[in-house]
Amino acid sequence: MSVLMWIVFGLIVGIVAKFLMPGRDPRGFIFTVVLGIVGALIGGFLGRIMGLYGEGDSAGFVMAVVGAMVLLAVFRFIGGRPRRV
Repeated sequence: MSVLMWIVFGLIVGIVAKFLMPGRDPRGFIFTVVLGIVGALIGGFLGRIMGLYGEGDSAGFVMAVVGAMVLLAVFRFIGGRPRRV
C-alpha cells in the first residue's frame, strides 16, 4: 500500500476514532484527526509486523482504529493536565 493510501486510510480511521471517543480535546478537531492518522499508521504497522493479519484484511481496520484511540487517549491524558509554572 502506498504512503498516500495509508494517509487517506488513516484519515478515515482518525475520524472514526474521534467519533468513538467523544469529548473535549485539548486541541481542535483537525489536530485530533491528525493524531488519529498517526495512531492508525502505528497501530496498522504494529499489527502487520506482529503477524496478526495480512494486507487487505478487515482486522487491519480494527487494529488501526484501536491504535488511533490509544494515541488519542494518551494525548488527552498528557495534554489535559494543567501546566505548572
